[in-house]
Amino acid sequence: MKMNSLRYPLIIAHRGYSLRYPENTLIAFEKALEWDVQMIELDVTLTLDRKLVVIHDETLDRTTNGHGRVADHTLARLKALDAGSWFADRFAGEPIPTLAEVLAQVAGRAAVNIEIKPEAYEAHHPDDAVECQILNILQHQNISDDVLVSSFDVRVMTEIARMANPPALACLSEGDADSEIFDICQKIGIFSWNVDYRYLNRTRIEKAHGLGLRVFAYTVNSPKEISTLIEMGVDGIFTDDPTLADRK
Repeated sequence: MKMNSLRYPLIIAHRGYSLRYPENTLIAFEKALEWDVQMIELDVTLTLDRKLVVIHDETLDRTTNGHGRVADHTLARLKALDAGSWFADRFAGEPIPTLAEVLAQVAGRAAVNIEIKPEAYEAHHPDDAVECQILNILQHQNISDDVLVSSFDVRVMTEIARMANPPALACLSEGDADSEIFDICQKIGIFSWNVDYRYLNRTRIEKAHGLGLRVFAYTVNSPKEISTLIEMGVDGIFTDDPTLADRK
């Protein structure tokens, strides 16, 4: 399942089927896969004991019954938390998954976009840095071709690009496009530009395509907006509701 062999435009399940299920949990990913999405998106950061867990926020307070920074807790402590009942009582007891658990669940069923959270970046590049651990897992499971790694932190992308046999990489951007982001993408050898859909227009999409970049738009939860973006030429849509693929 190589990135270029996927059927474009992609519908990408943002943190799983996060409209109906607690984000970044195994049940959210499973329910997204049941809708036959070609890619799921998740967020990764480091625990106190340097394990890779799937959670969006730097802190635990919004999506678990825990408190404080994720990086201040061990994996064992995080596994004891409830990451489901904040969303609905019926999901009580849903745990924070590890990256390895999600990759094992998804293997062979869909591609995966792993977003590395900026707070996980370490400028001194230890041997067990988040990017090193991710590449080790991908190579061990022989799924590098099925994975897109992204971050808002260009330093992470640059470091991965220097490594042997890196996966496909994506630059994330929040605001208006300028020449700098395209220069960075070309310098690093980026596969896709993942961008807030509100800053996209046909000219910017065509410019990115002219530079050999795929364009993935986030986070789009309206069938009308999905249709408009696809007509403009985007290659992928991040959405909280993968069922919109049938109603765009």
